Amino acid sequence: MKDLLLTGLGRLRLVALLEGISLLVLLFIAMPLKYLAGQPLAVKQVGMAHGLLFVLYVFLLIQQTIERGWAFKTAALGFIASVVPFGTFWADRKLFRPVAE
Repeated sequence: MKDLLLTGLGRLRLVALLEGISLLVLLFIAMPLKYLAGQPLAVKQVGMAHGLLFVLYVFLLIQQTIERGWAFKTAALGFIASVVPFGTFWADRKLFRPVAE
């Protein structure tokens, strides 16, 4: 895990994991708490964390696209993966991990 922080690609992979988890928590825990249990604070807190992680993910994706000369298709798939539940896990496995190995 510590090795992930040493490279730009490693940081992207780590943030992708955290962003994916935050999206799942937002969709499957915080949103039901808001609409079924009347607790909107969960969405506010998790939504803020997810928003920050999303912005960081996009920034790191752009940075790695420029640094590594990735094709537009790779960057677009990485971006689309960030808005689909479980998408960043797919992006890590299919787009980012093969480059890291």
